[in-house]
Amino acid sequence: MREISMKIIDGFQIGHCEDVHAATGCTVVMFPEGAVTGVDVRGGAPGTRETDLLNPVNLVEKAHAVILAGGSAFGLDAAGGVMKYLEEKGFGFDVKVARVPIVSSAVLFDLPVGSADIRPDAEMGYNACINAKKVNLITGSVGAGAGATVGKLKGYDRAMKGGAGYCTIEVGELKVSALMVVNAMGDVVNPETGKIMAGLRSEDGKSCVGTEATMIKDGIQGKISFDGNTTIGVVMTNADLNKNQATKIASMAQDGLARVIRPSHTMVDGDTIFAMCSNEVEADINLVGLLGMQAVEKAIMNAIAHSEGLAGIPGYSDIVDGLL
Repeated sequence: MREISMKIIDGFQIGHCEDVHAATGCTVVMFPEGAVTGVDVRGGAPGTRETDLLNPVNLVEKAHAVILAGGSAFGLDAAGGVMKYLEEKGFGFDVKVARVPIVSSAVLFDLPVGSADIRPDAEMGYNACINAKKVNLITGSVGAGAGATVGKLKGYDRAMKGGAGYCTIEVGELKVSALMVVNAMGDVVNPETGKIMAGLRSEDGKSCVGTEATMIKDGIQGKISFDGNTTIGVVMTNADLNKNQATKIASMAQDGLARVIRPSHTMVDGDTIFAMCSNEVEADINLVGLLGMQAVEKAIMNAIAHSEGLAGIPGYSDIVDGLL
């Protein structure tokens, strides 16, 4: 993991909490005053909370936080801790008798890594809020990225570490950021070089052989099992957008995922991206979507570049240091 000095868009706060020994954790993105939020869910195996509420036809326009967590469906419990934290601070949707924080969530499957008996819970979600920062994030094998892995076509013995990554892009006053947690069945590829950064390793573990090429080679004799995948994330922007437009931004941002994760959006991935807007700067939706796509792409590569080996699964640094 590495601390990176990247400015977080005003109003947003990002925090991690993880159990390194259990190789699991959660990452929260908060906008306590409420940010217009949309979501795009792809793949065949999503695990989510409060995504139906974000449908543009439904009542609530704003979410107060999004929490990304490991632990498969168990990890959805972490959202309760975020709700508790925000309620204590006086934030939430006013229903007259109380304020109800709107906390959406997406989870990834990391149970085979580390300990399957320890998962993100309400306490971990609460602590992620306490740890939330406005600057100087830590990325890599941290938070929801602690147990994240990639390249699992042939099982975990030939997989590599994924992680949590971040990127901010600025064009004039417009700012677009992405926080991504990478836990894909496929490989992460640098689109500029075409080279695999992390993914399915050869039988001797010394090189990456390519998930797509292996799938094609195996043909109809190959069978893809549910070994635990899903890349999840949040795009943040200061653009002034409504919920319909935020939903479109989340959809366009998925293109960034497809550019670097190969293959993506499979039946054993539950890829989910949220888009949160602070509504401060007028901007063309097409430009915001383009920047969101690029931020997602770069955040995914950032996650891999900063990930460290954990629970016996090697990270990118192990490859570049020639340790495999």
